[in-house]
Amino acid sequence: MARWLLKEDPQSYRFSDLLRDRTTEWNGVHNALALRHLRAMRPGDEAIMYHTGAERAAVGILRVSSEPRPDPHDARGSWSIEVRAVRALHHPVPLERLKQEAVFSGSPLVRIGRLSVLPLTEAQWDRLLALE
Repeated sequence: MARWLLKEDPQSYRFSDLLRDRTTEWNGVHNALALRHLRAMRPGDEAIMYHTGAERAAVGILRVSSEPRPDPHDARGSWSIEVRAVRALHHPVPLERLKQEAVFSGSPLVRIGRLSVLPLTEAQWDRLLALE
């Protein structure tokens, strides 16, 4: 099982919306590297939902529940996956806190700020959950 981090602007869709909806289609990704990561996701993979913008914090856990598929609503050739809410983090983990952790020093989370879909190592996943 792979681990991921998915970024979303909370003004567009919040983790509380996913908790309410229980499942949603994750789409709107256009960056080539982010799309490559999205297409590598498989059902059962887990991800951290991260709020961008003014919040900049990891806020919840979700699970991938479908194979990647072409997004029929996007003429630009994007892909989508279905995700299901698992649970909110006990406390959001701000980006500034993650930047203090050596395990995140080489992560795209701190190196490529605009990347919306990125892999997490097991060590990064475990440390992020320890910080919640």
